[in-house]
Amino acid sequence: MALVIAWCGSEPRRIGEVALFSVHGAPQTLGRGEGDGEPRVRFFKQRPGRLSPTEPLSGAALSRCQLTVRARGGKLDVARAGRCELVVNGVETEKAALVPGDTLLLRGQLLLLCTRRVASMPKTVLLPEESFGPFGAPDAVGVLGESPAIWQTRERLAFAASAGKHVLVQGESGSGKELVARAVHRLSSRAAGAFVSRNAATLPPALIDAELFGNARNYPNPGMAERRGLIGEADGGTLFLDEIAELPLEQQSHLLRVLDAGGEHQRLGDSTTRRSELVLVGATNRELGALREDLAARFPLRIELPSLSARREDIPLLARHLLLRAAAESPRIAARFVREAEGGTQEPSFDPALVEDLLVRPYTTNIRELEALLWRAMASSPEGTVMLSDDLRSESAGRGAEPSAEQIRAALGSAGGSVQRAARALALPSRYALYRLMKKHAIEADASAEPEEE
Repeated sequence: MALVIAWCGSEPRRIGEVALFSVHGAPQTLGRGEGDGEPRVRFFKQRPGRLSPTEPLSGAALSRCQLTVRARGGKLDVARAGRCELVVNGVETEKAALVPGDTLLLRGQLLLLCTRRVASMPKTVLLPEESFGPFGAPDAVGVLGESPAIWQTRERLAFAASAGKHVLVQGESGSGKELVARAVHRLSSRAAGAFVSRNAATLPPALIDAELFGNARNYPNPGMAERRGLIGEADGGTLFLDEIAELPLEQQSHLLRVLDAGGEHQRLGDSTTRRSELVLVGATNRELGALREDLAARFPLRIELPSLSARREDIPLLARHLLLRAAAESPRIAARFVREAEGGTQEPSFDPALVEDLLVRPYTTNIRELEALLWRAMASSPEGTVMLSDDLRSESAGRGAEPSAEQIRAALGSAGGSVQRAARALALPSRYALYRLMKKHAIEADASAEPEEE
């Protein structure tokens, strides 16, 4: 069990740090400064093969003994011991049992997200440490996040880059498929070559072959210029076809020959074949069955991108990055919402209520949706801090009635005790949302159920 810093009023640079709790450990005290010999909650910067301790919390309004924390089974028992009000999932309380997905606010000081973490992330094999970048910032190829899910993704894309094989990237809309495709290209031996990108859904059906393979001069009409096509333009580099499953099935077969060894293809109107040494990175948010089996077989490597729901602890880091990017493009945004923090770094100012809302809401288009939410919040926020706007608050409150205890028990029974499958059946954003409802209604998980998918 773990607590991840999602917002820290006095030390915003600490977002993403994690405290780990063993079920066999003694109760620990969370608070300001060093302890007096009692076990203390310590935060770390956790990265593959590394667990770097950070300084004690220094928020002036935090008591030295603010909370007691103890892991118990799949929960974290917390109890208030200091002066800051304890708010769990938006409700003020004196004590609570946290499950993954719960939020804990020490009012005005610290917002924490309860999650699960391995005690030690395995070292990366192919990704060199010099490419990691500073903690909480984008890495050398633009990927951002400190969650185990995104570190696994980094290692997979590094392997794909080293293999030089065609890659299929699967993930929900807005999860960063083009970013990952560019990362594969930049980490590969083809990085000096062209990166050619096209959304396959925008290719007119009658012109797909011409767009992909090009055409000879004067073909099909006199005066037509010679075109290399996307395949020719990507020779020696990478071709990224987003939404590749949107290609008509009968025309997906036209890619088979060029994806075989040698990259053989023929321009329209040409009597001779050509070769293009390229790697194709295809991307789709659809099931694999949307591709022809023989086309899918040409992608020996698959990278499945985690959704925001699978890496919620990265949301505050992403929000900070998106707002700083907006500030870099607009001095007015920078003047309104960015301040100089300790050490001379630039930090956006967020209302913790907004961060908490972003942590727990369901996402349909992931990072794209997160950015849109931030712009909506900025548009209605006063000078100084990006606030949770009234329309976002109303939107969150109106997501629909939560399922009853009877509905939850029925869904769990139908799912054989699997919390993840039951959450899907109940149309909940994640299994963590269902865990919170199960705790509320005192419904215990079935210990004999199959382990949940990560």
